[in-house]
Amino acid sequence: MASEDDSQAPGGSLEKWAMPLPEKIPPSTYAPIFLAVGITFLLFGVVGMFIFSWAGLVLIIWSVSKWVGELLHGE
Repeated sequence: MASEDDSQAPGGSLEKWAMPLPEKIPPSTYAPIFLAVGITFLLFGVVGMFIFSWAGLVLIIWSVSKWVGELLHGE
């Protein structure tokens, strides 16, 4: 029967395991919300007025550029 020693981990000894690095959570951003509103406006403009499509397209371009910019700069 196996020994019930608590000092042994399932994969071997605990000394071989690496300590995890502290996880850095990125700050919150409003870009996904504006992206969703932009998509909604774009689709509503197809069946409604085209001014909503233009506003939706502008919101989509702005929110994607802001979101990607934040990710690239590590803000």
